[in-house]
Amino acid sequence: MTFRNGLDSLLRPEDSVLVLIDHQPYQLANVNSHEPQMVINNTAGLAKAAKAFGVPTILTTVIAERGGLLFPQITDVFPGQEVIDRTLINTWQDPKVVDAVKATGRKQLIIAGLWTEVCVAMPAIQALGEGWDVTVAAEWQRDWARAEQAAAITEVIIEHAGGSGIAFLWEQQLLNTPVPAKAG
Repeated sequence: MTFRNGLDSLLRPEDSVLVLIDHQPYQLANVNSHEPQMVINNTAGLAKAAKAFGVPTILTTVIAERGGLLFPQITDVFPGQEVIDRTLINTWQDPKVVDAVKATGRKQLIIAGLWTEVCVAMPAIQALGEGWDVTVAAEWQRDWARAEQAAAITEVIIEHAGGSGIAFLWEQQLLNTPVPAKAG
């Protein structure tokens, strides 16, 4: 395995593929590390960021008939896209998922799932062992000179980044507010 370092260690949208794993009601009901609305919000924000950067996104569930459908906040970002429903716990063991990832031709695999110790850890360990460049975070913008995505990412920040989004709106308000005339 070749280790990344320097600028090569950063994610590049043109090399990235995102796999969203098991963002379903049953799985969310058993997550106690984060408030449920925050989880949904953050995942929707990640999905929108991936779309803004043209990062292919693989959507997957486990036994959706019992565990529930993928959050609509995610499927709404990718209307009409197939959701791969699995029976295997380890997403990377499902050939349909692996084939979908391989079909993108991308080398940087970003994994996001609800249960770190299962949804994320198992496929990350296996994919790393098979030589994939695996990350569990996103840093696609990195440079505001990437103007073609800046507007879309700004909308994601406004909608999903809480205080940062509100601060941005306030800043825009202040920049558009005329300076009061001096009394004189």
